[in-house]
Amino acid sequence: MSKSFAAAFGRNFLGQSPTWYKQTILFFLIINPLVFLSLGPAVAGWLLVAEFIFTLAMALKCYPLQPGGLLVLEAILMGLATPDALYAELVHNFPVILLLMFMVAGIYFMQDLLLALFSQILLKVKSKLLLSLMFCALAAFLSAFLDALTVTAVIISVAVGFYSVYHKVASGKSPREDSNYGSDTDVIELHREHLEEFRSFLRSLLMHAAVGTALGGVCTLVGEPQNLLIGKTMNWDFITFFKHMAPISLPVLAAGLATCAILEHFSWFGYGAKLPNPVRKILADFDREERKRRTNSQKAALVVQAISAVVLILGLAFHVAEVGLIGLLIIVLITSLNGITDEHHIGRAFQDALPFTALLVVFFAVVAVIQEQGLFAPVIEYVLSMPVDQQPSMLFIANGFLSAISDNVFVATIYITEVEKAFKAGQMTQEHFDLLAIAINTGTNLPSVATPNGQAAFLFLLTSAIAPLVRLSYGRMAYMALPYTIVMSLLGWWGITHWA
Repeated sequence: MSKSFAAAFGRNFLGQSPTWYKQTILFFLIINPLVFLSLGPAVAGWLLVAEFIFTLAMALKCYPLQPGGLLVLEAILMGLATPDALYAELVHNFPVILLLMFMVAGIYFMQDLLLALFSQILLKVKSKLLLSLMFCALAAFLSAFLDALTVTAVIISVAVGFYSVYHKVASGKSPREDSNYGSDTDVIELHREHLEEFRSFLRSLLMHAAVGTALGGVCTLVGEPQNLLIGKTMNWDFITFFKHMAPISLPVLAAGLATCAILEHFSWFGYGAKLPNPVRKILADFDREERKRRTNSQKAALVVQAISAVVLILGLAFHVAEVGLIGLLIIVLITSLNGITDEHHIGRAFQDALPFTALLVVFFAVVAVIQEQGLFAPVIEYVLSMPVDQQPSMLFIANGFLSAISDNVFVATIYITEVEKAFKAGQMTQEHFDLLAIAINTGTNLPSVATPNGQAAFLFLLTSAIAPLVRLSYGRMAYMALPYTIVMSLLGWWGITHWA
């Protein structure tokens, strides 16, 4: 094989990922069989878990599906788990897969309604503190009933839309004219200061909203994918799940909103920037023109979406069917009544959710390895050997730490599975099992806002089109999330220890 041909293979492997990252994954793939043969399956299994967490932590270098999938494939070939064990995990967690497949796609068809709602709030509310509270609270409410990823996607769409409109005007162009709003080369000097203020304004709103999705996501069965997994294990419906989490989730929600107000009032941690008046006028004029252009057909579509939103909330509240099937119902209602019948348009709705769904299957493959090799049994046994009143707080801390550096869905899947096994073995009462499930859910949902790795919505925001436009880097996201992380984590831990 020629050197150029070999180099082509090297370039193609994991695409645009850094060379050091490619070399690290190759090193993992080479060393795993050697560890398996020399030190045994248990050590090889723990090594796989560490390597997989590494791929999650380095998600910005390469989407974890590819490197994680290669590691899992190798693990199955080595016999650390079997295809049947993986299939059993998928069947057990099928409601979560349904949620991601159909609910996210269903909400996609409600984007026009959500965009209109967020746009009007942004333009009508003049107080930045009140606007931030409304964005945070509305994101929390919508995430509790819809899906954090989709809510984040809608807010990103609003931000990109408004940013592009002003950037075009600042560059001396028409708001409807095509231009490269990713470059400031053509921005007129007069507008540069306002553009920087606008970036800071949008950054703060995006972060308040992203945290809002976590505040609302912890509350309900459908707020986050792992919630549904925990709820299914515990046989909790929508209302029961909410009641179990309320002693922790509602005080944390109130504290989160109070933190939002304090950060805006004192302009701490990069918050507090206001929307410059010249920018507001340009955006308001553009929005007014857009509403004038709205046809009767488009207005009718918004009505259908609003009715579908009510159906969705009622369907979830009364648990008329599995969550994913309710999402499919919303897809059928909106597409049929709004004349969306072409396959391409419908297929676009599934585009955002399916990569994460595929990654979730890789999660479950790692869980299958953990189950087959009994890797976490000693950890759970250690926790259960502690005094009963200390177990929930220790689980909260362990889940929170792991969720912040890896991914909360992965961590929750591991711990709820192991705790369920201990319960079925007669090692705890039903009441204590309930309390540990609450600790796992809150532990994976609250401290995970510390980094973009922990929350799928945060990672989605960081890798979106708006992040480079408003100068939202990994470090800046972690810095701006820090006060929320401290408040939510401490209050969640206190609640688990004293209230739940």
